[in-house]
This record gives sequence, structure tokens and C-alpha cells, in this order.
Amino acid sequence: MNKLLTRLVSADFPRNRVLAIILVGLLLALAFAPFIFPGVKALNVAAKVLIFIVLVASFDLLLGYTGIVSFAHTMFFGIGAYGIAVATTHMGPTWGALAVGLLSALGLSFVLSLAVGLFSLRVKAIFFAMITLAVASAFQTLASQMSEVTGGEDGLTFKVPEVLSPSFEFMQPVLGTAMDGRLICYYLLFAVALVLLLSLLRIVNSPFGRVLQAIRENEFRAEAIGYRVVVYRTTSSILSALFATVAGAMLALWLRYNGPDTSLSFEIMIDVLLIVVIGGMGTIYGSAIGAALFLVAQSYLQDLLALGSQAAAGWPWLAALLSPDRWLLWLGVLFVLSVYYFPTGVVGRLRAKTSQAHT
Repeated sequence: MNKLLTRLVSADFPRNRVLAIILVGLLLALAFAPFIFPGVKALNVAAKVLIFIVLVASFDLLLGYTGIVSFAHTMFFGIGAYGIAVATTHMGPTWGALAVGLLSALGLSFVLSLAVGLFSLRVKAIFFAMITLAVASAFQTLASQMSEVTGGEDGLTFKVPEVLSPSFEFMQPVLGTAMDGRLICYYLLFAVALVLLLSLLRIVNSPFGRVLQAIRENEFRAEAIGYRVVVYRTTSSILSALFATVAGAMLALWLRYNGPDTSLSFEIMIDVLLIVVIGGMGTIYGSAIGAALFLVAQSYLQDLLALGSQAAAGWPWLAALLSPDRWLLWLGVLFVLSVYYFPTGVVGRLRAKTSQAHT
């Protein structure tokens, strides 16, 4: 059992009892979310958490483990979503269309990430960040203007295989949860997210991952001892892009819709950066915790503020301060507090406590 667990997490254990409990709790919550948290909104939030876990973990491979700041990550996310949307729109709601869309998106992401890596990774960090921002902006504009392929600003609404659609019911409801294609689609996302997260853990804890960390700490020293830094950084960029592409395909499969604002928005890039910081850079586990915390807060903060505003009706100034319309203000406050009390992220802080206890 211990050997199997070691293989699954690549010997990268939580190393903190509280962190281990949080991770197991999160795994169980996501595994049984359709039954524990009934309702369309709760299921959508859980599915979005699964998608963002993959997206954020893939970005953490780039930023946290390799030290590369890229603003083109949502471009690959959008490519994955558009791959599914365009293929199913033109080929129909079949598994073959999904396969063609995913493979085409992965191929395009591979070519683009390789090109960006080879042409840009030789420049300094700030210039690379600006280049990736320009490329991502150009791709978003292109997607908006190619209306005959991408649907333009309106995007594409498409159908998925019947077994993944809400109209497909395979048995009577259980615990108030409909046993339909939507549930099958959710568990497909859950399985894919779990496999990809374990794969990323394997990558970052391999000799390849340790070289990436050496490059992050001191690029010149890594090159001096014989590692081809450009090759490793380019490979990291390609792997990160491919994982992000699959995350985009997961989003399109769940929403059965995709448009420029859905998968290519710069706001998504900002959210990913925030989640990485909250969870902890350079810790794949942080992507899971950060995504869950951020998306749950983003989805339910307005509801909590509405309750607080009603409770504070006797104090007009407090009720106004707790107005649901000010949820972005309070989300910002929560982010500032999390950075202040957890400067290395939730995972980094908890692991640091364990290290202090052992010393």
C-alpha cells in the first residue's frame, strides 16, 4: 500500500498533517460533490474547480518550478476549448469529433509553444513576459474576428455525445441527485483532473523536474554545470501548454459552449496568478487548495454578503459596506490577507511549520 501511494504521489507527500487532512478532504469533497452539495450551481463550481486545478497546476510547472513568467497561458487554454467547440460544431456530437478536436488543439499548442519558446526564451524575463502578452492578445483578437470558424464574439454552442448530455438518464435519482449524462461528464472531468495532477507530480519530482528547479534558482550555474537551459525551459513551456490545452477542452466539454471571453479572457490569467500565489508557488498541491478556496469564495461571497447585509440592516453604513455589489472589494481584501498571513501560500506555510517543528 505504501509503495503504491509513493508511486502515485511520486514520493512528494504533504509533509504536514493539517495539509494532508485538507487534501484528503478536498479529494473526497470533489469525489462526492454531486451528492453532498446538490444543485446546479454547486456542481458547476465543483467542475470549475477540477478544470482550474489542471490549469493552475500546469502554470505552476512554468512559474513555480521553472521561474518563467508567461501571460500566454490562457491562449493554450482557449485553444483546447476551441478545438472541442469547432470539431463538434462541424463533425457533430460524436466521440470521434472530441478526439479530433483534442488532438488538433494539442498539435497547435505544441507548435505555438515550441515557437514561442525558441524565439523568446533566450531573452530576459521581462521581455519574455511582454512577448507572451502580445501573442496572447493577438490570438484573442484573431479568435474574435474569425467568425466563420470560431463564431466570433458570440462564440460557439455545440452538442456533446448523448451519454454526456443532461437528457441522458440511466437510472432513478439517488439522494436527490439526477443520474444523468451531466453526472457522467462530471466524473469524466474528475478522473482526467486526478490523472493529470498525478502526472504533474511525477514530472516535477523526476530528474527533469529537479533540473527545472535548479534553473529557477540559478540559471547561469545550471548552464555552467552542463545543462542546456534553453532546451529544458522550452520543454517545460511545451508541457505546460499541453496540460493547459487539456484543461481548456475540459471547460468546453462541461459548458458545451466556448467564446473569447470564456477561455481567452485576460481575467482568467489574473485568476490563475492569484490562485498560484494563494496555494503556494512551486507546490502542485497548492493548485488544488488555491483553486478550491478562490473559486468557492468567488462563487459564494455574494451570497454570504447578502446574508450579512440583511443581518446588519439596523446599521445602514455596515449594511452598505456588506452589500453584495461590493463582493470584488471583499475578495480583494481576502486576497491581501491571505498573502500577508501566507506569503509562501497555504502549502508553503504549512510545510514551513513542519520544518520548524523538526528543527
